[in-house]
Amino acid sequence: MSEFFLELFSEEIPANLQKNARENLLQNFKDFFEKKNISFSKNLSFSTPNRLLILFEGIKPEIKQKEEEIRGPKIDAPEKALDGFLRSNNFQKKDLYQKENDKGTFYFVKKPPKTIKISELLNENIPSILDGISWKKSMKWGDFQLYWARPLKSILAIFNNKNLLFKYHHLQSSNLTFVDKDFEDKKKSFNNFKLYIDYFKKSQIVIDQNKRKKFIELELLKKSKRKNLTIEISDKLLNEVTDLVNKPNILACKFDDKFLQIPKEILITTMQFHQKYFHTFDNKGNITTNFLVVANNKDNKGFIKSGNERVVNARLSDAQFFWEKNKSNNLVKQVSKLKLINYFKGLGTYFDKIQRMRKLGGMISDELLISKEKVEISATICKVDLLSDIVGEFPELQGIMGSYFAEFQGFDKEISLAIREQYLPTGINSKTPKKLFSIALSLTDKLDTLVGFFGIDQKPTSSKDPFALRRLALGVIRLLLENKKEFKLKDLINYSSNLYQEQGFNLNNKTLHKDLTNFLIERLKNYMKEKNIRSDIIEASINSYGIDNMVKAYNKALILNKLINQEIGQALLVSYKRASNILDHELKNQELELSNAVDPVLFKNDFEKNLYKKINDLRKYFTSINKDENYELSLSNLAESKSIIFEFFDNVIVNDEDKTIQKNRLELLQMLCKTFDNYLNFSTIEISK
Repeated sequence: MSEFFLELFSEEIPANLQKNARENLLQNFKDFFEKKNISFSKNLSFSTPNRLLILFEGIKPEIKQKEEEIRGPKIDAPEKALDGFLRSNNFQKKDLYQKENDKGTFYFVKKPPKTIKISELLNENIPSILDGISWKKSMKWGDFQLYWARPLKSILAIFNNKNLLFKYHHLQSSNLTFVDKDFEDKKKSFNNFKLYIDYFKKSQIVIDQNKRKKFIELELLKKSKRKNLTIEISDKLLNEVTDLVNKPNILACKFDDKFLQIPKEILITTMQFHQKYFHTFDNKGNITTNFLVVANNKDNKGFIKSGNERVVNARLSDAQFFWEKNKSNNLVKQVSKLKLINYFKGLGTYFDKIQRMRKLGGMISDELLISKEKVEISATICKVDLLSDIVGEFPELQGIMGSYFAEFQGFDKEISLAIREQYLPTGINSKTPKKLFSIALSLTDKLDTLVGFFGIDQKPTSSKDPFALRRLALGVIRLLLENKKEFKLKDLINYSSNLYQEQGFNLNNKTLHKDLTNFLIERLKNYMKEKNIRSDIIEASINSYGIDNMVKAYNKALILNKLINQEIGQALLVSYKRASNILDHELKNQELELSNAVDPVLFKNDFEKNLYKKINDLRKYFTSINKDENYELSLSNLAESKSIIFEFFDNVIVNDEDKTIQKNRLELLQMLCKTFDNYLNFSTIEISK
């Protein structure tokens, strides 16, 4: 068995492109081997800033191709078509024979069985496989026609301990690679992957990104523990720095104590997002001046450490200047300046947006029974931080800086918190606001945005969502579900669209309300799927309650999904289905119109009476329920009716000869099904086998 090993050496590939590149490269070769029926026992992909690598083990040096029959053109096809077929398959006219099938008579040729060397197959096909790599961003350089993430400088390709020979654009494959990215004259030959990996291991270069990541993570924890500090390792940042280095070395650094006076979010953003540093905390949870840097080399003379400290101190100095400058700027007096910042074409300025938000927020405050004045104030000043230098420098801090400004200027803490949390939640796993004023402002902002963009027909497509409207819709859903707050969303959407009209903006999408409602419903369905709720239960609950009773729909579906395969769930389903099936069958085959009225006088036996009493007991239960319904108890009560329902069917013929009796019994079954529908419509829910 042989080994196939390929290395592509280039100038430094950005960290955000590496993962996709190495996975794409590996998958392209796996697809090729599968297509050619080439088996292998192991496959791996690796990357460093300069290297993309793949490794396949357990490949046979040769494969035997079976005899193959190839169909050509029809016998009456033009001569050119026949000549092209023969040329492409390296055959002559004497090799042709005719065969008839259901589509007509065709020319055929037979390719005899032959043995193919894998090395030859790779030499022939690797260039086209490499062309199949999909880069999110690529570049062209010099006079070359190759598009790559960064200039490609060499190709090392080995099969069965021998180098492969093929040309890829301007490069010739070989068994050589650069051993030092900074010195192009330093090359070394390798004939197998073990020699390659052992060599770089001695040079302390970690080729395997998974090992680099694990090493970096452990070293970060060790360094912080030695200094009696704690560290929150962001997986996103860890992945990024892993792909930025190939010879990782963790350095402990410090910034100036004076910067601890500015908001911690500025410190964290500067270090984590801008400089790719790991910040630390003391044992009380306070941020410290210590931070950890993942360098790409040893720092024997301390130059790397001091350089990073100078950079972060300089950036924090700028941030401190902006903070001191901006924090005292009166938020209310700056509101009018929002007229100078466009929100979106066709939707006005940010000043227009906050005027709409004030009114929409007022309506929402009435529903939440909270101070309308506070909601209107928070809506008025929530976007003012967009005018600040510090948000201009650190866009990630919008809302957060507004909160600090509001708190510094003496605004109510609930208003300050609402401004901070106005953009939350930002995804499926992000924090959801819990305080009422925060819920009000966040919901107001999101609905105004959704209505506006749907109104000008900028809704997402199947592949694109440039304005993150799916995320906003999910935010609306999470706000309501996780806080158990029910709103008439259709009314809010209608009111919001009217606010746009009042400002003179033409929302030309005539199906705005329908489109946005359906969009929210689809997001709700996706959210419920993420909670592993059965599809038929999702459909039944949403069809029963719709978008205006989202919380009820979700919670009822959640409980039913939990109990559906238990005895209680099966009992209520078989009871409902037995009744609804008979009812549907009889109404389908007879011209009967039910009046929704059961006449107890027409009962002929106790089984009818018992069922009627049970139904009335259940109806009384559902009538007595307040808004805090115990959904599990409701299902239990419905399930308990099984024995009485089955006794009825076992002893009563619904299709009585007397049409009056028959109709009354059907009315009874309809009454039963409608009583069950007080929970939700069970008709579309399947009984588990």
